[in-house]
Amino acid sequence: MGDDQREYRQAQFRRPPGACELLLVRHGESAPAREGGAFPVAGGHSDPPLDTVGEDQAERVAQRLVESGEPIAAVYVTTLQRTHQTAAPLARRLGIEPVVEPDLREVFLGEWEGGAGFRKHMAEGHPIALDVMKQQRWDVIPGAEPGDAFSARVRAGIQRIAECHRDQTVVVVAHGGVIGEVIRQAVESPNGFAFVGADNGSISHVVVAGARWIVRRFNDTAHLKPIFSTAAEPLT
Repeated sequence: MGDDQREYRQAQFRRPPGACELLLVRHGESAPAREGGAFPVAGGHSDPPLDTVGEDQAERVAQRLVESGEPIAAVYVTTLQRTHQTAAPLARRLGIEPVVEPDLREVFLGEWEGGAGFRKHMAEGHPIALDVMKQQRWDVIPGAEPGDAFSARVRAGIQRIAECHRDQTVVVVAHGGVIGEVIRQAVESPNGFAFVGADNGSISHVVVAGARWIVRRFNDTAHLKPIFSTAAEPLT
């Protein structure tokens, strides 16, 4: 090979001009549901606070993101308190006031909101819960949000954030169902629940370049390994 022969090395990923990088953090583990008890409700949605395990996960998320050196332009949360509490340690370290994006609140579970219904029925194999998993649709639950409506509002929320932060990186603290839906849309999967498995405190990474959504990372939990929960829940 001559010294003047040109080489072509493997290209490394570069954010497309005008794109937004979204670091999607699932909120920390929330308080346990107890039979006969009830969670607070916000806008019809169950609104439990973080468990102490979730508070520790929030601190670990903050440490991971701050130490990464990634220039974070904004922090977004939803209408539900578990996302605010998860974002708080990071927002405090960055000196950033979180912004609420209502369209990224969790999927509405109809008659199973407010108490132990969802967690109890999923854990005990209720017939409707089994049908939810078979059909891979939350709206099998009586009164739950229609799948098309959920999909549309999640996409609207993500696009709205991306359009406000071109050429920037932002953190979005959201929910298991929402993160799963974002990744599903990005890869155009027909499997509705293919990515409903993000762990509490995990980090996923999507680059939004107009209509093109690029998945860079899903369910990164390296910062959580010493306290990894064995009681993972599929949602909320």
